[in-house]
Amino acid sequence: MEEADKVFLEYVVKALVDNPNDIKIERTVDEMGVLITLTVNPADMGKIIGRMGNTAKAIRTLLRIIGMKNNARVNLKINEPEGSTRPERSDRSVGANSASAPISMKTVDEAMEDLKGI
Repeated sequence: MEEADKVFLEYVVKALVDNPNDIKIERTVDEMGVLITLTVNPADMGKIIGRMGNTAKAIRTLLRIIGMKNNARVNLKINEPEGSTRPERSDRSVGANSASAPISMKTVDEAMEDLKGI
């Protein structure tokens, strides 16, 4: 089956989203391989991307495996909804502990004094 990757993607995405009728999948083939473009309802973007992009990475990995089985390179492009904006990198939290209490900074001399006591 030539479009097994498209059928697989449609099945997985419909299982994840709240608006399965809004899914649009376009499949193009060129000398670079297969490009599958996915468009979903803007309200469902978070479900497709997942936390830290893990869901999208997993879907891409599975599509590549299907592609290898059929001797094709398969890539997935997820269309960003019109009018959406991404937060700037500086707006995002810097680490897992960013919500915890601030860390007090010591001078080099204070740190050396602490080490002498050990």
